[in-house]
Amino acid sequence: MEHRAKRVAIVGAGTSGLAACKLLLARGFRPVVFEAGESVGGLWTRTLASTRLQSPTAAYRYSDFPWPDSAGAFPRHDQVVDYLAAYARRFGVDGCVRFRSRVVAAEYVGAEPEGAADGWERWNGNGEAFGDGSGAWRLTVGHRGAGEQEPETQEVHEFDFLILCIGSFSGVPNIPAAFPGPEAFRGRVLHSMELSDMADADAAALVKGKRVAVVGSGKSAFEIAADCAEANGAATPCTMVCRNPQWLLHRAEVWGGVSIGYLYMNRFAELMVPRPGAGAASRLLAALLAPLAWAISAATGAYYRRAIPMREHGMEPGHGFARCVSSCLISMLPDGFYYKVKEGSVVFARSRSFGFCHDGLVLDGAGAEKRVVPADVVVLATGFRGDEKLKNMFASPRVKDIIAGSSNSDTAVPLYRESVHPRIPQMAVVGHAEGLNNMYASEMTAKWVARLLDGAFRLPGVRRMEESCAEWGRYYARRSGGGGEGQRPWRPCLGAVNVWYNDELCRDMGCDPRRKRVKGQGLLAEWFQPYGAVDYADIQ
Repeated sequence: MEHRAKRVAIVGAGTSGLAACKLLLARGFRPVVFEAGESVGGLWTRTLASTRLQSPTAAYRYSDFPWPDSAGAFPRHDQVVDYLAAYARRFGVDGCVRFRSRVVAAEYVGAEPEGAADGWERWNGNGEAFGDGSGAWRLTVGHRGAGEQEPETQEVHEFDFLILCIGSFSGVPNIPAAFPGPEAFRGRVLHSMELSDMADADAAALVKGKRVAVVGSGKSAFEIAADCAEANGAATPCTMVCRNPQWLLHRAEVWGGVSIGYLYMNRFAELMVPRPGAGAASRLLAALLAPLAWAISAATGAYYRRAIPMREHGMEPGHGFARCVSSCLISMLPDGFYYKVKEGSVVFARSRSFGFCHDGLVLDGAGAEKRVVPADVVVLATGFRGDEKLKNMFASPRVKDIIAGSSNSDTAVPLYRESVHPRIPQMAVVGHAEGLNNMYASEMTAKWVARLLDGAFRLPGVRRMEESCAEWGRYYARRSGGGGEGQRPWRPCLGAVNVWYNDELCRDMGCDPRRKRVKGQGLLAEWFQPYGAVDYADIQ
């Protein structure tokens, strides 16, 4: 078909970009993937030496590509890269990737003036991926040679459709405000991104024998603190400075082996959530089931409070367990972390704010008192600004403004189906919204995008798309707060409504959303068994 000869660009060869390319290849397209790095794998190629997979391999996988038996349940980061590379080889994706190719700027050029999209009744004018064929995306791409000394050269390419698979956990670091600032500190200050980008030997040498303070309370902060404790022991403890402790778990099962997937990742669990777009009946049912939802959250939280000595060390989260599910803030503790705390290799310091002084960090205290944390190195494990990273891709100030709203806004309009902006033509984003399992969430979005490009369905009117965006935005504002130290207070997280989100995608694609029933697994399985990527394997 004619549309399959269209030029499609994918930016990023991480988990989302690989899935998008594979699915488009299966439909007859020949996309070009621009990857700034040396290999496929995205964020997994730039991480701490000790980083392991947070989800078991049975859940963190592509729907039609199982892990090798040798990987184990929680493989190392290099094993994850090997898995992604094997996926790319198996489906011919590696032949589409241009490595060491950084997209410097993206600009839409068309026959109509830039503001014409404001008058659309349907996305792209007709609701189809390529519109009327008169517009294109002009990409400025910087290419690096294989040698470090070779200068970057730039080329300009044009494409009929642009898919951004750049993720939210890299690129633009989130730097919290500190007063006094880092210029008052005699030591070194760096973001966790910089530490992850270092060679393993260089990162180890940086913290060895040093007084390290880690600012943050998420997965990266705990991993960095554990690495420092391993290197220095109790003689030179690592201090973790936290404002809002998060739920970090020692295992993903409760009460002797019940997976939390049975509590939060099935259809029945999602009846207890007022799902965006499901109408008044969903809100009423969620209200009626609220006592049960509260009891499950309280019981789950109580189990982890007993099993993990978080309260003993002042690290008990201030929000319930269900909140961390709906905010995608569940992570796994590094092995033996609280043993390191008990032996004195890691010390916690709670503080609402912090500043720098000559010898370390200054924390708030009781009354007018201030506490000083001595440090030689300060690592800011404070997350990333995924919205800024997305906006920085574009040359047009108009597109910069509408892709994520004002940079100071706390109510940025989310993307339709977490992928398409109603006022930006011929472009989709895959992997921007989070899930409890990001590979599972992004692969489903990629399936939807591939079918959209193949003409399997058209998008509704712009007004209806914007109403849907606004409703999902209100859901995120209510349910997905707690974006981390200094980040915007809500985040696009599918954690508590991932099955419902997939249902909407399936209905758009013309597929039966009841995937377990389709496979003949019965009513109980459909409602009470956890949903995962494998349930959607036959949707390509």
